[in-house]
Amino acid sequence: MVSFAQTCVYAAVTALVVILLNVARQLLFHDKSKPPVVFHWIPFLGNTVSYGMDPYAFFSSCKQMYGDIFTFVLMGKKTTVYLGVQGNDFILNGKLKDVNAEEIYGLLTTPVFGSDVVYDVPNAKFMEQKKFIKFGLTQSALESHVQLIETEVLDYIKTSPKFKGPSGVVDVCAAMAEITIFTAGRALQGEEVRKKLTAEFADLYHDLDGGFTPINFMFPWVPLPRNRKRDAAHSRMREIYTDIINKRRQNPRKETMDMIGNLMKCTYKDGTPVPDKEIAHMMITLLMAGQHSSSSISSWIMFRLAAEPDMVEKLYQEQIANLGNGTNDLPPLEYKDLDRLPLLQNVIKETLRINPSIHSIMRKVKNPLPIPGTSYVIPTDHVLLASPIMTALSEDYFPNATRWDPYRWENHQEKEDDGEMVDYGYGTVSKGTASPYLPFGAGRHRCIGEKFAYLNLEVIIATIACTIFFIDLYVT
Repeated sequence: MVSFAQTCVYAAVTALVVILLNVARQLLFHDKSKPPVVFHWIPFLGNTVSYGMDPYAFFSSCKQMYGDIFTFVLMGKKTTVYLGVQGNDFILNGKLKDVNAEEIYGLLTTPVFGSDVVYDVPNAKFMEQKKFIKFGLTQSALESHVQLIETEVLDYIKTSPKFKGPSGVVDVCAAMAEITIFTAGRALQGEEVRKKLTAEFADLYHDLDGGFTPINFMFPWVPLPRNRKRDAAHSRMREIYTDIINKRRQNPRKETMDMIGNLMKCTYKDGTPVPDKEIAHMMITLLMAGQHSSSSISSWIMFRLAAEPDMVEKLYQEQIANLGNGTNDLPPLEYKDLDRLPLLQNVIKETLRINPSIHSIMRKVKNPLPIPGTSYVIPTDHVLLASPIMTALSEDYFPNATRWDPYRWENHQEKEDDGEMVDYGYGTVSKGTASPYLPFGAGRHRCIGEKFAYLNLEVIIATIACTIFFIDLYVT
């Protein structure tokens, strides 16, 4: 009978042999038609830990050793990275027949957003759904959002216990998460949904957002506590939206022209009306998309302003100088006012450059892909990865790139894809990959809410700058 000690020895020897074979394969059998592979000891695990701990440092180190194109192993997946502006263009503007986002993100997003929307449907249907959502992102809609957002911020500051009293310390992340869910809810979803954004809804949102965890890229079905909370939150949130839809179906005479009302009127190209379940799931998606990145970026902006409180005063004085009537009393913000606040816009752009919401954008390879100008051909068992943060933090494009400096944008000329416009099925947009600054992605999956995100952040920060005084903690 084999003892426990012998079993441990056999296991250790087997593991050692596997590791040695893995090392030998990397050192002795490199295929020159494929990019160099980042060295790793343990099969399957590969470079997962190094990448996960600090993606930017990992990519920077690999770039020094292998150049802009290399492959690393991420939880068993051969992941080919192509850095730089050319890499962003190659991956993010890849043809639909060659690269696929659904197979990468579907497992992660479907339990959160719901079935039959976004990455749980063929790309053509997803593009139609994006077109439906653009109802709330038109020029006239954006103009109407400004005062709604400003009112939400002012009401929050007046009523939230976090801002009770003449002074205090605020948990910025918690406060901005609440503010942005209220602003996104009111502007993008309408008054009826906004009234339902109670403490219960905030808890549901938190539990649903907890589903965006790395393990769920591969194992979304694992019965972890956060996944059980995710599923319960999704079910309850869908119930809330479905209840609104059902009541409107029962009382068709009372028409409300908000996002739900818009989706209830939409039909797919084949003539099929959008099912109520899909309407509910699109509303969940819209709320998550409208709040998630805005919460993160607004928190980073607040941290930057707290570290440099003089900048808050400059933002306030910019409004007094450009929007005031000769006194310190400012009128309610309007859409046309925002272009008269360049420093405010530059604060937001600079924070998005240094602290973007996403550091890696992945696509599954569907056909062998030759990389122009090289001998490399990326096979179909690989995943492609673009990292726009690498160009955003590159000294080639932004001197002193890691320094937060809003004034750099006064003289920075962004490179755009003039004339390179394409309609992916939800309206004509720029391919957008010529710029090293891509905080909202590019190509067919570029964020359609980009303009709303800027608008939301601009109004939130402008309102806070006029309402809250920041104390310089570094003054002795």
